[in-house]
Amino acid sequence: MTHLIEQRCCDKCWHSAERACPDLVACLTEGPSCHTDEAGVQMRADAVARLRRLQIVKPVVYAGAGTCGLAAGAAKTIEAIEAYVRAKSLDIELVRVGCIGLCAMEPMMDIQMPGMTRVSFGAVTDGKVHEILDKVFAGVIPKENLVGQFREETLKPWPDVPFIDEHPFFAPQTRWVLAECGVVDPLQIDEYIARGGYRALAQALRSKTPQDVCATVEASGLRGRGGGGFPTGKKWQFALKTESEQKYIVCNADEGDPGAFMDRAVIEGCPHKVLEGLAIGAYAIGASKAYIYIRAEYPLAIKHLKEAIRQAKEYGLLGHNILDSGFNLDVHIKMGAGAFVCGEETALLHSIEGKRGMPRPRPPFPAVKGLFGKPTVINNVETFANIPMILDRGAEWYAAVGTPSSKGTKVFALSGKVSRTGLVEVAMGTTLRKVIFDIGGGIPNGKAYKAVQIGGPSGGCIPTQHLDIEIDYESLKTVGAMMGSGGLVVMDENTCMVDVAKFFMDFIQRESCGKCIPCREGTLRMLEILERITRGRRSEEGTDPLERFKGVMYLNRLAEVIKDTSLCGLGQTAPNPVLSTLRWFRDEYEAHIYERHCPAGACTELRTFAIDPEKCTGCGRCAKKCPAEAIVGWPKKAHFVVEDKCIGCGACVDACAHDAVAPRKYEPLKSKKRTEGGAPRGMFAADVFDGWSRGKSVIKMN
Repeated sequence: MTHLIEQRCCDKCWHSAERACPDLVACLTEGPSCHTDEAGVQMRADAVARLRRLQIVKPVVYAGAGTCGLAAGAAKTIEAIEAYVRAKSLDIELVRVGCIGLCAMEPMMDIQMPGMTRVSFGAVTDGKVHEILDKVFAGVIPKENLVGQFREETLKPWPDVPFIDEHPFFAPQTRWVLAECGVVDPLQIDEYIARGGYRALAQALRSKTPQDVCATVEASGLRGRGGGGFPTGKKWQFALKTESEQKYIVCNADEGDPGAFMDRAVIEGCPHKVLEGLAIGAYAIGASKAYIYIRAEYPLAIKHLKEAIRQAKEYGLLGHNILDSGFNLDVHIKMGAGAFVCGEETALLHSIEGKRGMPRPRPPFPAVKGLFGKPTVINNVETFANIPMILDRGAEWYAAVGTPSSKGTKVFALSGKVSRTGLVEVAMGTTLRKVIFDIGGGIPNGKAYKAVQIGGPSGGCIPTQHLDIEIDYESLKTVGAMMGSGGLVVMDENTCMVDVAKFFMDFIQRESCGKCIPCREGTLRMLEILERITRGRRSEEGTDPLERFKGVMYLNRLAEVIKDTSLCGLGQTAPNPVLSTLRWFRDEYEAHIYERHCPAGACTELRTFAIDPEKCTGCGRCAKKCPAEAIVGWPKKAHFVVEDKCIGCGACVDACAHDAVAPRKYEPLKSKKRTEGGAPRGMFAADVFDGWSRGKSVIKMN
């Protein structure tokens, strides 16, 4: 591996971590800046070409070794590569990279032969390594497991091999933040510098004032990517104008949303980009100390961060007198315990201070009085990763992409019932349909799309009729959702929206810090109401049915009270999953409440099973497995399910070898009025309340 710092461009070079050269970054990549030296220029050009893998003398094998890859078996794949090399006595370079984004095809393995472009393969288990390496080293690209080849003008492309940027997953994307992820070695600062890394920091320290940096970021239109969407440049301006001997800057890497893994992947794939953005932000506001708050459940990301900080200090890009500018920055890593509420900035600051993570009232805002009572700026990983390109290419370049109110790109973690899960980066203004169906490949197994949950527990569910909505901060609010940190959880026809609301409400209730009553007690009450809705008749006793209807009546009202009176953002957005599912999937709530049925068949207590007499052979396997003894029948004769005894566990479905057991088909009542204890179709909450208030309730309690 080429180490730029160890290769002096000439005998006049004097840079060291203790005595930094202001032109270090340019000198490392372009040659001497202080005098003319053609040999030094050529030496640097050759070094950069080697680091960018434009000049290689032996095969290079890249292995995706991010957390998602390791979970899919990348460690065994790497062992198989090393075993193959030993057995063949080959001289190759093995590079461990982060996740390129296509998590659905992990483990990933790329191969680059001298003079040729890099070729990527997906789903490479340890058993496939030998065959793929054999063929590629023989000059043949196997079609199996092929993803595509990288596009590079100075290298010869493989014939009849598609380019990776033409792959349906990558083609619609605009990869700015993720540009280096899965491409460079995250533990090598030289590779990042060779691709333009730390150039923006050097330019800012050499030729821009803190006010210039803040103005550039504000002109770019960058908004915080952590969920709130507050203009980043404006926040920095507030902190810059606040006078204090000590200021802090904090990177929030506490990714608490279920289904979100963007920040983890960015840090694992290119930690230096985040550090560079953090250093620029610190210079812009006048901070000399920085904290990266990251959950302890991210051991690989923490490992990469620690190594990146060490390397940056060694190169004089962090620490004392950075690039001889007089600017000092010490970066500390603070590991959190994973509390969701610590994603709220004031709770996060309390946690860094060693206190319990609990929010405090604002104002004063952290930019005025934050960590240890000093002015503090808090942004998340993706926000900081955008900063270097804005300073390097300019505010106008960045603002040219996106919508009038939301500029640049956004990284999403696409998961759930979608064919191609992974990390997606698209321009603001891209539609949800393009993300889910073009990039994600649509819903697998021929199922129908039902909704996508965006914004984590604080977000909402977006139904089919709004698939063409543009992704930006304002548009999402019109349908009861929010951008959030970037989690996209896709749901198909088998997903129960009431169950989804219950899941997120349970999560929020557990994660509530308990400081304010509306959040602590209100979310618990909402959860109890949802649990009653999904509870079967056999679990109801006494006045339970009355409590169920009574609770539903106040669901909307309770949600509004929680939103209006909670102390922090967690409580203020806690009812969103319930309100959005109520708004778009009201019929599912009505089916649960009035007909005691789950249309999706997901709520165990509200489903029962039936046996097809045409398929049943009377083997008795289902009856033996049924824990409720709800299946009866004679040997070798069709069996039957006693509906009143069935607990909906599904053990009979798993036991049947003839596909004779299935959820009992549900046919909604078509009449305007239900007969046995029902209510008019479409009646909900306020309708029930109005009926009772007039003494004309149509609800019959058994």
